[in-house]
Amino acid sequence: MLRGAVSAISALALTLVPVAAQAAPQPAARTGAVSEDSQELVGTLAWVLAAIGVALVVWGIIELTDDDEPESP
Repeated sequence: MLRGAVSAISALALTLVPVAAQAAPQPAARTGAVSEDSQELVGTLAWVLAAIGVALVVWGIIELTDDDEPESP
């Protein structure tokens, strides 16, 4: 009995919450302030990600070409 009531309440909540969220008035859109330094950060991040990518490619090539096979006695 209690399990059925909890299931019914949770199912009702799952269907009503999105409907209530759509009906609620939406707050005004927030916009970020543009600064001169923000463009520099984007360029720096691209260089860092590119360096990490190149390092991973080099490491992968080294791992694939390395002969680490154990020698059996």
